[in-house]
Amino acid sequence: MVYSVFLWRKGFRKDNWINYFLLLAAFGFHSVAMAMRGFSLQHCPVHNLYEATAFLTWTIVASYLVFGLWSRLRFLGAFASPLLFGVGIFALMPGLDVPHESSTEFSRVLTSIHAALLALSYGAFGLSFVAALVYLTQEHNLKFHKLKAIFSLLPSIQRLETIVGRMLLVGFVLLTVGLAVGAVGIAQLKNPHAYRGDPKIVWSGLVWLIYLGLIVMRWKFAQSGRRFALGAVGSFVFVLLTFWGSNLLSPLHNQ
Repeated sequence: MVYSVFLWRKGFRKDNWINYFLLLAAFGFHSVAMAMRGFSLQHCPVHNLYEATAFLTWTIVASYLVFGLWSRLRFLGAFASPLLFGVGIFALMPGLDVPHESSTEFSRVLTSIHAALLALSYGAFGLSFVAALVYLTQEHNLKFHKLKAIFSLLPSIQRLETIVGRMLLVGFVLLTVGLAVGAVGIAQLKNPHAYRGDPKIVWSGLVWLIYLGLIVMRWKFAQSGRRFALGAVGSFVFVLLTFWGSNLLSPLHNQ
């Protein structure tokens, strides 16, 4: 994150691998820690807020490491680093990592697939959020600092808009499949109707509708530019601010 500040000050005029390899090294440590925890619990480590948050940041970095292989998308790491650092520090709050005993009523396989797909979808939404922030930055530079925008290695605002749209679409598909797997798991419970009004289920449906609305606006009504970028930013901010509360209030996700 600290190194990213230097990249911002330089205006991204140099295609630098240092930030990429710093995130790659962190990703290695992060992966080992998650694997050790997962094997000790014998299931995907996503059963409390600490685990879910750690898995979310892991998926964002994993997605970035793939897209960052292209020089024109490597800049995303410099914008994602502060977000990852902030969320990571939040995850270390003592009250989030509470002991959890898995219920035998749920299929561990379905639970792991469901959690992994949702985390991957949030990772894609996170990258769309980062790309949207860069879009807004570039638009601002073009309005007030034209030379800075011209000499920067950041993509054009047209390409950034395409990146935002595609990341949203990938995230939406993963979210849809993840929710479908979760629905199959709930259907196998003894009393599935008891969880119909579960806060996390209602919240997930709301998030699905929000991103569906963004995608429809983008491809059906040709909504683009600043409003579309602000929509991507606002949607992910909503996810970040409400994800924890929906988890805490959910009896289904706390048994």
